[in-house]
Amino acid sequence: MKNTIIYPGTFDPFTNGHLDLVERASALFDNVIVAVGVSSKKTDVFSIEKRVAMIERSVEHLDNVEVTGFEGLTTELAKECEANIILRGLRTGADFEYEFQLNWMNQHLAPELETIFLAPTEKFAGISSTLVKEIARFGGDYEQFVPATVAQALEEVFVK
Repeated sequence: MKNTIIYPGTFDPFTNGHLDLVERASALFDNVIVAVGVSSKKTDVFSIEKRVAMIERSVEHLDNVEVTGFEGLTTELAKECEANIILRGLRTGADFEYEFQLNWMNQHLAPELETIFLAPTEKFAGISSTLVKEIARFGGDYEQFVPATVAQALEEVFVK
């Protein structure tokens, strides 16, 4: 049986921390699906189409990774994509509390799905999309925290 893992998130923007998890997952699993979602709680800087395109360029060196946009429940997308595992990243204790609740709900919605948690490589542990947007908004050096294609898109939005 092939193991297909789905990595859901808003990825607004996609960071080097996200890329680190995708690269590591691609070495561990047969197929990796980066699922770019819409969040009702967030106002996105980039459209879902732009985020999908940026991530596709960022992961093009990985043969077993695909990127898709979605709206709705991760568990439903996982079933559609025949994924049997959900990947979630954990940076802090606060992440753990949120992810534990999410995992519990996903187990109730789709008990056949497993969730795997990966901690980021140390050099990426402090990176978050929210912080990257703030750094870009105020003219800081955000390029070190994101893939080149994302840095270019951030420049188009924040540097005038």
